[in-house]
Amino acid sequence: MITAAGVTKCFGKVKALDQVSFSMEKGKIYGLVGANGAGKSTLLRILAGVYRQNEGTVEIDGVPVYEHAAAKDQLVFVPDELFFLHGASLKRMAKLYAALYPSFDNGYFQSLAETFQLNMKVSVQSFSKGMKRQAAIILALACRPGYLLLDETFDGLDPIMRNLVKSVVCREVEEHKMAVLLSSHSLRELEGFCDQLAMLYKGGLIFESDITDLQTSLFKIQVAFDYNYDQKLFDQLALLKCTKQGKVSSLIVRGEKEETVAYLKELHPAILEVLPLSLEEVFTYELDALGYVFDPEPAEKEAVQNENQNETVE
Repeated sequence: MITAAGVTKCFGKVKALDQVSFSMEKGKIYGLVGANGAGKSTLLRILAGVYRQNEGTVEIDGVPVYEHAAAKDQLVFVPDELFFLHGASLKRMAKLYAALYPSFDNGYFQSLAETFQLNMKVSVQSFSKGMKRQAAIILALACRPGYLLLDETFDGLDPIMRNLVKSVVCREVEEHKMAVLLSSHSLRELEGFCDQLAMLYKGGLIFESDITDLQTSLFKIQVAFDYNYDQKLFDQLALLKCTKQGKVSSLIVRGEKEETVAYLKELHPAILEVLPLSLEEVFTYELDALGYVFDPEPAEKEAVQNENQNETVE
């Protein structure tokens, strides 16, 4: 298990992460979401042992990750900005990974390269953006890691390749109990794929929840009454949003669905319909409730760029 407890990371005066606690068990897929600048990439780099946290601990089975190479052997991190040796072919990159990871499975690597139809003899730099992402993922999977960390996993992949990556990852999780943590701005890609979801906001962990529980804690209701009414009628509900057009109201509610429906039925509605929310809608309403405003120049990204040269990579 990977366990992060009270992790804080600062880049100069900018606090990218603030007292984040998070855990990963083997055999599950975790999704990490958050707006630009929320701290997703920083958290992934700390979990991978690339960055050292200012406060808190990050351990794999009780062993600190940053200080111990043996702990890092159990995980592979695929960053958003990919790196390949200049002019190296996929075959040469496989030799590099085999030298770094004792568990590297060359037979499995060749099988994946055939599945993804990637040429192992030409320079990886000649690949398209999506092909480079595929190359990085199959190199990581061939290491047979216990933990796989993926930043912006589906960036540049077409729908067919996204589905293929999901299929291969799910197979590894099921057959080898690999744990996967992936960040993505595409919440639709995480829906139906992840077991757990964690949301970061301004460097803090807002929630960590089973996706099923998360989607059922927020729901939408359309309700109409034959009599005149205003929003005060819903004061007993935990409303995130209420819009009214004529006598029909659309409500976004947090809480127990059965209790909410029972309460509304006592008000004798002419129409009452409960609608599920997609993961993307849940994410949007959670951020709306926090008063999130889009920042075109996220503090985290700027801070990381300024401080990267001062970080020691082990």
